[in-house]
Amino acid sequence: MLKFEDAITGCLRNDNKSKEMVYKSFYGYLMGVTLRYVEDRNDAEELVNDSFIKVFKNIGQFSAPKYNDQVKKAFKGWIARISSRTAIDFLRSKRTFLYVDDITEEQQPLTELNAVSQLNVQDIMKLLNKLPETHKLIFNMYEIEGFSHEEISKMLNIPESSCRVYLTRAKNKLRELYRNSLMDSYEPTTQNIRKI
Repeated sequence: MLKFEDAITGCLRNDNKSKEMVYKSFYGYLMGVTLRYVEDRNDAEELVNDSFIKVFKNIGQFSAPKYNDQVKKAFKGWIARISSRTAIDFLRSKRTFLYVDDITEEQQPLTELNAVSQLNVQDIMKLLNKLPETHKLIFNMYEIEGFSHEEISKMLNIPESSCRVYLTRAKNKLRELYRNSLMDSYEPTTQNIRKI
């Protein structure tokens, strides 16, 4: 079995065994990143493969940290950014999700979303998938991928203030969806008690 650092070096030399190891090692991870942006599994599989093409084509641009124990973590961050940008480009090419309102940031109340930290991954994904596409996209880019409002604004070609509004709306909607899911989970218990 190749060591991770050797596999990266092999990818730089265009070695197929090294590429295969990297692909198999990180396929699931990139699928998870991509599924945060697109729901359709076929689209996600295509986007993951497109991401790997970009990873292998640009692997020379990956700058590994000097300590070997940090290389894998840095590489995961690097390929996650490639994958999320690939998904964003795909969504942008569809152009079915972007619309810019005249609403200003000041008209939206500021909120904090701490309830999501108590949910498991499947619950969070279900809630995120219920968001309108723009809200989901900007929430993912800002809260999960760590892009700044300025970066999001440039990538999606929308004003920074719109990014902030969409993020606030996404958080408000997630809070509402979370509350509703809690209400739904308690409702059957209440009905059963009434029958007794």
